[in-house]
Amino acid sequence: MSSNTKPSIGIVGGTGDLGRGLALRLAKAGHPVLIGSRKPEQAVEAADALTAELSDRGVSGHAIEGMDNTEAAKRGDIVFVTVPFAAHTPTLEVIRDVVQGKVVVDVTVPLVPPRVARVQLPPEGSAGVIAQTLLGDDVHVVSAFQNVAAAHLQADMDIPCDVLVTGNEKEARQVVVDLIASMGMRGFHAGLIHNAAAAEALTSVLININKQYKTHAGLRLTGID
Repeated sequence: MSSNTKPSIGIVGGTGDLGRGLALRLAKAGHPVLIGSRKPEQAVEAADALTAELSDRGVSGHAIEGMDNTEAAKRGDIVFVTVPFAAHTPTLEVIRDVVQGKVVVDVTVPLVPPRVARVQLPPEGSAGVIAQTLLGDDVHVVSAFQNVAAAHLQADMDIPCDVLVTGNEKEARQVVVDLIASMGMRGFHAGLIHNAAAAEALTSVLININKQYKTHAGLRLTGID
């Protein structure tokens, strides 16, 4: 990767609503985006649709490609994991060897259907802790984006939402904070990966609020310029 080229982004499980929203925002920010799926044909279909959507918005020249999860994780300079919690561990096991030395952004929330509006953190403490433990110390796991609505990410709008960023290495967190800024939001260092539990738990709280008030509520920090 040359100094004049923005890092490529692999999005594992990128055909879901959250993965699509992140792909749109990151591609618009100028990053080559690699969408992964267990079924590569679905990833190709999603990539073509997102490229067309960007073109309709007047944004062109940004590369979005579709492929299987392992290839997206292998080719991405930075890797996002956006799979349901039920698929979290098996997906991490599949990509573990190809993400060594990389920043892996874990967006997974431990929601357990049908009671997704109730906080149900895993025995390990959080999905972020599971990811760091399973992938090993040579992978720089950062947990983020759990409290940003997929609908907002996909929409052509400014997002009035801040992002809590946790991880054991400040340098890796800063990489993600900078990505968030390029997407038009504010990201904040929120401590070590164990603190991911707070952001993951807040997702169920926000689901309750969204149902009650029929909205897509997010998190906004005050007192910080």
